[in-house]
Amino acid sequence: MTTLASQDQSLVRMEDGPSDLGGPVAAQTEFRLVFKRFVRHKAAMIALVVLVLIVITAFSSIGFGPIGGWWKHKYTTFEPALTDGGKPTLKVWPPSLGDHPFGQDSSGRDYFAMTMRGMQQSIIIAFIVGIVATVVGTVIGALAGYFRGWIEAVLMRMTDVIITIPLLAVAAVVGHKVSGSSIVFLGLFLGLLTWTGLARIVRGEFLSLREKEFVDAARSVGASSRRIIFRHILPNTIGVITVSATLAISGAILLETALSFLSFGVQSPDTSLGLLLEQNRQAMDVRPYLFWWPGLFIVAISLAINFVGDGLRDAFDPRQIRSKA
Repeated sequence: MTTLASQDQSLVRMEDGPSDLGGPVAAQTEFRLVFKRFVRHKAAMIALVVLVLIVITAFSSIGFGPIGGWWKHKYTTFEPALTDGGKPTLKVWPPSLGDHPFGQDSSGRDYFAMTMRGMQQSIIIAFIVGIVATVVGTVIGALAGYFRGWIEAVLMRMTDVIITIPLLAVAAVVGHKVSGSSIVFLGLFLGLLTWTGLARIVRGEFLSLREKEFVDAARSVGASSRRIIFRHILPNTIGVITVSATLAISGAILLETALSFLSFGVQSPDTSLGLLLEQNRQAMDVRPYLFWWPGLFIVAISLAINFVGDGLRDAFDPRQIRSKA
């Protein structure tokens, strides 16, 4: 019996991954391997740099909360007269921002400051939605996939009910009520509606992994369900969860854009990228730059997050074999 138990424990350590073989040292080694794989993903690194630059520019230019920014105009400041008809003063060569690089809206407000404020709001909402949806979806999917039985039946039927709810319609009705109070409430609400896809994916992964030999070995040596879930199964689903989380964040930006475009999201006098699109959709023929600037940043942020997600998936999943350039 002692010999069998020792063999089972050895099997558990082998299947559990590098983090169990050598404690903190092995964990650091595993992190280095993941980091190296991610760094070798050129598209992900370029996307990460673009995303970081966008976030830094959005929050440092006009400031956030009590912290001031380096840009001279505020998104709430109105000017009685438009400079050169409100045209953008941005020049590629020689490089120059000018007084209003993105132009001015019909009220005389600096459109660069407004776009930066819109990005702040959209990014905050998107990351809140991504975090909430990832946590809720992972927990529900893990519980349903591991315990099965009546727990799986209840959780999956609840998931099916939420899936049948028309997301945009409900988000429009409730979002209109909570958006005026705080974008945090709007992000939390959207996150509580968008976790269903991840829950089904995580459940499928747990259903497959719970039947593997290393899980049977862990059970045979008396490992608790909590330890099996968090130390043996969940680490093997990190790649799937990471990709789903990035998709949730990029999808949240598009969902917030749609809600604000329909006037059910962020409300004036505040602004977001979707609200800027809605407010300037009539200017497409005469001043299209008022429509294209927020649209360009929506596409850039969504693509950057998706590419970063691809890189993280390849880095966390050792089965991903990337050819050398």
